[in-house]
Amino acid sequence: MVTDLPQHPSQGNESDGYWMHYHDQNSEKLAAAVVDYALDRIRLDPPPLDAPKSLSQLQALVGNTITPEGLGGLKVLEIFTQHLARACISVDHPLFLSFVPGAPTESAVLFDLVLSASNIYGGSWLESAGAVFAENQALQWVASLANFPSTSSGVFVSGGTAGNLSALIVARWRWRQNGKGALDRVRPMIVSSSSAHSSVGLAANAMDADIVKVEADAQGRMSGVNLRNAVASLDPQDRDRVCAVVATAGTTNLGVIDDLVAASDQARELGAWFHVDGAYGAAALCAPSVRHLFVGIERADSFIVDPHKWLFGPFDCCALIYRDPDTARRAHTQRAEYLEVLTQQDLGDALANPSDLAHHLSRRARGLPFWFSVATHGTEAYEEAMEITLQVTREATALIKNAPYLELLLEPELSVIIFKRKGWSPEQYQTWSDRMLNEGRAFVVPTTFNGETILRFCIINPRTTIDEVADILKSLE
Repeated sequence: MVTDLPQHPSQGNESDGYWMHYHDQNSEKLAAAVVDYALDRIRLDPPPLDAPKSLSQLQALVGNTITPEGLGGLKVLEIFTQHLARACISVDHPLFLSFVPGAPTESAVLFDLVLSASNIYGGSWLESAGAVFAENQALQWVASLANFPSTSSGVFVSGGTAGNLSALIVARWRWRQNGKGALDRVRPMIVSSSSAHSSVGLAANAMDADIVKVEADAQGRMSGVNLRNAVASLDPQDRDRVCAVVATAGTTNLGVIDDLVAASDQARELGAWFHVDGAYGAAALCAPSVRHLFVGIERADSFIVDPHKWLFGPFDCCALIYRDPDTARRAHTQRAEYLEVLTQQDLGDALANPSDLAHHLSRRARGLPFWFSVATHGTEAYEEAMEITLQVTREATALIKNAPYLELLLEPELSVIIFKRKGWSPEQYQTWSDRMLNEGRAFVVPTTFNGETILRFCIINPRTTIDEVADILKSLE
């Protein structure tokens, strides 16, 4: 039995359990240090690119941080800022051009601090009406970009993988409901492109569904012709199994947009759900110069877009939008005795608890930093920032075309550029990529296209300048 416990947290020290939940001099110092670091990091222009370290290097630098007595907040913060943070590549660096970067606004990051300090549970209107109200306004703006009806609604989930899975769960639920019991034990089928994001296949696996991959055309798109041929090749029994058609609005590797009109037509013909994965690309609906490329998205039953990618929010945040949120609510609502108070609430038209719209219950109100940024700067600022990145993409494309040692492989539709350095082997690409990272200049990793190793830029940071991109291209000579 533990005896001689402190009577008040002020009698303990920083490592006591009594101290953890009270404010004292130690936590005052820690709070000041954390805020100072956070503000300094936000305002670094640019932040250091940094690079990963090996496990043995981190063990030598940091050692074991989890101890019975605790290290104290200032010491742990020092370990993070001096060693651990520096072993993470800065996704918001203007020359982080690999994968899909992130470029959160200062206002979004600052409000992320507010959100964490507020510790809001964002799963129900009862517990977080103010947060859900704000998130819903941000979701309505996103929905309006795709010309969705005002009755549409949605929820912010962790990322595109969660968004695609949740939407496809609804697709399967509606398909089985329409079957009136005949499909309850039938394995569903999902139709998507061979260029679809890997999360679509992961969702099919999680749902125990088959997937029909439509062969992408020479530009990496799911064309109407290929889609119709793939569906036509299905026997009548398999056609009845199709619960969803998935199209991509901005593929991750190539940045191209599937034939959304054809995908919608096929979904309607099959009586299937039409979902659009716009995790990266649908953000460009903000930009008048490319908005015409998304014709057909307004017909979708659901779509996703990640604000933590090209809508300048911090990780992690995906907007999942439903044309008919009531169908999503009926598919996802969890039932339990202690949750009855939530399901009995009258939330009004087109409203639902966020926990009822995806495969989650507990959730952070992760849409609030994005909402705060849009509310702070206005939608016109988002349009301008989007056009800046597209203009840099066009100028970089022109530089590649004019460089005799480079070859452009596809004319970019959005902000992904794929090209090759003539005569290079895969090993030469990797050596160059490693050198650029080790020198702290840029993060550009090779990818493949039609089986060939190439280079890929993804430009979504408004602070990325054409002069900086030109310097990277020159290093390839």
